Amino acid sequence: MGLKPLVLDGPDLSIEDVVQVAREYRLVKISKQAEKKIQESAALVQSFVEDEKLVYGITTGVGDLARVSISLEELELLQQNLLESHAVGVGDFFETEIVRAALLLRINSLVQGFSGVRLSTLNVLVHLLNKQVHSLVPEKGSVGASGDLAPLAHLMLPLTGKGMVELNGVHLSAVQALKQVGLEPIKLAPKEGLALINGTQFMSAIACLGVFDGIGLIKNAEIASALSFEALHGQTSSFEAELHNVRPHPGQVYCARNIRRLIKHSRIVDTPNEHIQDPYSLRCIPQVVGPVRDTLLFCKKIVETELNSVTDNPLIFSEEKKVLSGGNFHGEYLAFALDFLNIAISELASIAERRIARLVDSKLSGLPSFLVSKAGVNSGFMIVQYTAASLVSQNKGLCFPASVDSIPTSANQEDHVSMGSISANKFREILFNVQNVIGIEFLCASQALNFVSNSPGVGTKIAWETVREKIPFIKKDCELYPLIHESFSLVKSNAIVSAVEQKIGAL
Repeated sequence: MGLKPLVLDGPDLSIEDVVQVAREYRLVKISKQAEKKIQESAALVQSFVEDEKLVYGITTGVGDLARVSISLEELELLQQNLLESHAVGVGDFFETEIVRAALLLRINSLVQGFSGVRLSTLNVLVHLLNKQVHSLVPEKGSVGASGDLAPLAHLMLPLTGKGMVELNGVHLSAVQALKQVGLEPIKLAPKEGLALINGTQFMSAIACLGVFDGIGLIKNAEIASALSFEALHGQTSSFEAELHNVRPHPGQVYCARNIRRLIKHSRIVDTPNEHIQDPYSLRCIPQVVGPVRDTLLFCKKIVETELNSVTDNPLIFSEEKKVLSGGNFHGEYLAFALDFLNIAISELASIAERRIARLVDSKLSGLPSFLVSKAGVNSGFMIVQYTAASLVSQNKGLCFPASVDSIPTSANQEDHVSMGSISANKFREILFNVQNVIGIEFLCASQALNFVSNSPGVGTKIAWETVREKIPFIKKDCELYPLIHESFSLVKSNAIVSAVEQKIGAL
């Protein structure tokens, strides 16, 4: 049984809603309650035009051209020109799920009735989303203030029969695609072009999907670290509740509790050895993963607010019959949140790589060299650690905050920009790198457990068995890259997390 259509009214959209529309192709529709405000807003814009009132972006140019008055005969042309002139993106196209999320978020902002867009125009946007007509949107070109102008312009061009789209896996012109799904190109009314491209929706889409994936990634990191902890005979005193309750950061306390649950009844841990204390990569798992969780939850609140915000300019207030110019399109909130997320998420890989290095080093682990029985003729998992090191090193460069930079645009009218779009694109790459590193830790820790014991904890046993369903124990050298890809898929799909949670409850 499929999901019920998502009814959009503006202020109640959740991250889970966005994920369902973006990845599961859930249908959407506009609420009847929202229709009235939409129509009132569009009517007020039309009254401004009829009264020949000077209003930014409606009867004037935009940016530094705000001082230029537009004649009545050219108002529609202005809006069409805004889409075409602002569609200047470069680079690879965004993934379909990001395009769908961004379109959903733009609709959700516009349905709140502060943007002056006609209901008929919004209905076409809804049809494009539901009929899976996906604009081809280059990923680079936004500075994250005045919103994501370039990507949003590419997103909206197909409304007017311009640009390129993907439909049923095929790239084709917007005109062809519209014809195939029974739609006609529209002519934009005053204010509509500006309203369609002025917002933070691509930054928000990436942040939204990333936060959702980040929650699963933290759980994967906790499980993988617990596997490594067992394989290296860690000392459980580091996770005692009393220790963490005297430094009661929520994430730290929560992580320590999860590790205790994962390794419960393990016969591998607390094996006597010459080390009185474990290394930091084992002993300080809660003190590193905990802050990542708390950071993600902090940023999640910012993203949730942004999902339900109105971020174009100027805004139309129908009841007061006035228009206000401001800067809700400025992406600083998202730029800061994404930069913070980049730093936090990368730490999951940084500490995981240290455990991977320890697992493959027989002098530190007590395990066979490079986790293979006949080292020498076999290199085992030696080079797998190189891959993890490479990804961690790349993340260090990517984590430099984009939000500390600003290059003025539009002849210094837009003289401070957020660069949040760059933070967002870096987040996509960092997330991919970290998912791979955690996958590599699962690969190595599972291999190590085969040399140690068949009596891991209640949670780690399920994780180990789930890995083994897809990835065999390696007795001699073979092509490892397919196994890395498989382990990455287990992380990305949350397959291990789901299996563990079915056994011990939510992490």
